[in-house]
Amino acid sequence: MKTLTIIVPAHNEEHGLPATLQSIAAQTIPPEKVIVVDDGSTDRTSEVAAAYGVTVLRPPRNLGSKAKAQNHALPHCGTDLVLAVDADTVLAPDYIERIKPAFDDPDVGVAAGNVQTRFTRTPWERGRSTEYLFGFHWHRPIQQLANSPMVCSGCCSVFRRTTLTAFGGFPERTIVEDMDFTWSQQSEGRRAVYVADAMAWAADPETLTYLRKQVWRWMAGFMQNVRLHLPRLLTRKPMLATWIVLALLEILLAPLWWATPLVLTLALHEPVARTMTWWAGSELLLTVPALLYAAKRRRLPVRQVLVNLPFVYLNKAVNLYYAWKAMVVELIMVPLRLSRGLLIYEKGR
Repeated sequence: MKTLTIIVPAHNEEHGLPATLQSIAAQTIPPEKVIVVDDGSTDRTSEVAAAYGVTVLRPPRNLGSKAKAQNHALPHCGTDLVLAVDADTVLAPDYIERIKPAFDDPDVGVAAGNVQTRFTRTPWERGRSTEYLFGFHWHRPIQQLANSPMVCSGCCSVFRRTTLTAFGGFPERTIVEDMDFTWSQQSEGRRAVYVADAMAWAADPETLTYLRKQVWRWMAGFMQNVRLHLPRLLTRKPMLATWIVLALLEILLAPLWWATPLVLTLALHEPVARTMTWWAGSELLLTVPALLYAAKRRRLPVRQVLVNLPFVYLNKAVNLYYAWKAMVVELIMVPLRLSRGLLIYEKGR
């Protein structure tokens, strides 16, 4: 049986950390070691972590990013596997038990489970819950069947330690280390794995301010990885490159799709009711079946899932704005040396 160390990077997480550490303590297969990296916290993060009997590391100064905090802990890991868990993420009791078998295949370098939202209190959390249900029960399974997952989620990813250390640790060259490592592994011929039955629940942004920070980081990081990896992936991992190109096309074409009702009614003089019925019907046809399947898999009330559906369009508007901003900044301005891109990791959940 492979041994495992958990690394929890934390910056001012005294309130969210207890639930994370409790979920780790409740694992059916316990880890050999748990390390909390208190990265320059000004609250009681260290005291809270120490109360749970885990190893607490405090760098002499704030390191400034999750990857740097994780790398600070990596020399203290001597196990076969390393599980990186965000300080606001809760693992299902059998998370480690379900994800360890993925590493029976020696070609697997990284694996992660199914992430869902912990809370659905605000419109932004409700929208994210719909995004996650759709993404983790439609996109991820298809990508896994094609042996080319787009990303192993950084809030609950497991890494083969020897592979991770040989790579140089958690990548710090982009603002999203999880996607960077996932693409790097696949371009080098190793496997990334999505384990659908290993469940984790993340605390997502509850306000527009936090959502904007998180989505900007995610989108900028995606475009950074496109710039860094896509040319090589086109030849070394063409199926993964296909998902990436499709994601870029979706970003490019999304404004046209959203503007379709306006064009049909104002330019082509189509009846408003018929245009909106056609447009909304198409949206529902593409979304609802996957959501109903996800609700059945997760044993969620169908009504609750469908009631949250309208809120996803608030999140989609934010996603699209920052996707276009990231595309302009990271794929145009950075190569032209007109911008340095997003370099500072700003916490937004």
